[in-house]
Amino acid sequence: MSEKDDLRTYRGKRHFDRTGEPRGVSTTEGAARTDDSEPTFVVQIHDARSMHFDFRLEVDGVLKSWSVPKGPSTDPRDKRLAIPTEDHPLAYRDFEGVIPRGEYGGGTVIVWDRGTYRPTSHDKRNRPVPFGEALENGHATFDLHGEKLHGQYALTRFHGREEKGEGAGRKPTWLLVRTGSARGTRGGTPDPRRARSVRSGRTLRQLAEAPDAETWDPDRR
Repeated sequence: MSEKDDLRTYRGKRHFDRTGEPRGVSTTEGAARTDDSEPTFVVQIHDARSMHFDFRLEVDGVLKSWSVPKGPSTDPRDKRLAIPTEDHPLAYRDFEGVIPRGEYGGGTVIVWDRGTYRPTSHDKRNRPVPFGEALENGHATFDLHGEKLHGQYALTRFHGREEKGEGAGRKPTWLLVRTGSARGTRGGTPDPRRARSVRSGRTLRQLAEAPDAETWDPDRR
């Protein structure tokens, strides 16, 4: 990925007095881990202008994010298009609710899966490569330990195609692929309209119709 967003792009697209999304703090707040715990990931389903999955990995104090139209698959034969979006704050791991119509990304969001991941990228001499560096180089591998997704995955920048981005320029596309053996896992991705949140147990429709759908605790930042 090119240069670090540091949440400026994220904040510039949102009116936090109108949406329940977390504002977040500077990436320096979470950049340095002081323990040996694994970084986190989250997969959210977003029923906005077009239905899609948002795949987010904790990297250097932010959530590096990709829009995955068909969602991550457990089948190694599926190569899922992943379009990079702006960095999101770590607090977004817990966000689900209704973004008001007319706001950026207006629509319903649920947390479809969450957990931790272990970076597994190595160079040609089989030496570990820092995950952020692997992403900059255009290929990163990792093991997911989620409530629904498990096993080895890879993100690879695809130079042969670019997607039209908002504003000037185009966004390079990536491929999200399940690698290794998929034994013991259910193939494919569930119907997003029937899928349930691991946070609330609700479907998109149930959350949208809930009286507390747009509630967000500001103490979570």
